[in-house]
Amino acid sequence: MNDAHREFCASPEWRTMVEEQILPDALRDVDLGSEVIEIGPGPGLTTDVLRKRTDHLVAVELDPDLAAVLKNRFRGTNVEVIRGDATKIDLADDRFSAGASFHMLHHIGSDDAQDRAFAELARVIHAGGLLVAADGVFSEGSLAFHQHDTYNPIDPESLGHRLEQVGFRSINIARHELGWYCSAIVA
Repeated sequence: MNDAHREFCASPEWRTMVEEQILPDALRDVDLGSEVIEIGPGPGLTTDVLRKRTDHLVAVELDPDLAAVLKNRFRGTNVEVIRGDATKIDLADDRFSAGASFHMLHHIGSDDAQDRAFAELARVIHAGGLLVAADGVFSEGSLAFHQHDTYNPIDPESLGHRLEQVGFRSINIARHELGWYCSAIVA
């Protein structure tokens, strides 16, 4: 992430957008179960919301500095922070009741790598478990905001097929003002 993006993702404005616009749509009528994995928590604003909806949350963060800050911030809570790569999650198969990813998938540089992250989520979420995700769609403004940063937004028109290819079913995708959100079940 570039510095401006990192600063925005930790801002009160982004917290408000996460808590009032993104997560209410994505998590409406959703039961995450007792053991949830979140990939790409960044500064942890989505983690703050998710941890209230499950008994145990594992947050997998690639950036070592963010992971260290999150480990410190969530010490003594129901959140376990692991420094790791969403495209090769070093956790057991079928461990989680649900997986989540909110506005970070566009930071994965290629479609193949994004698909590996989806496949890893399908592997670590048990059969019948849920994936919930949201991200933005391409815009010139977002492209400019991601200068000197990875920006590979997912077209929601192709998302369903991509999720099916790695083992998800019952896929629901909807668009909203800030992009798309989806839910899917591991087959």
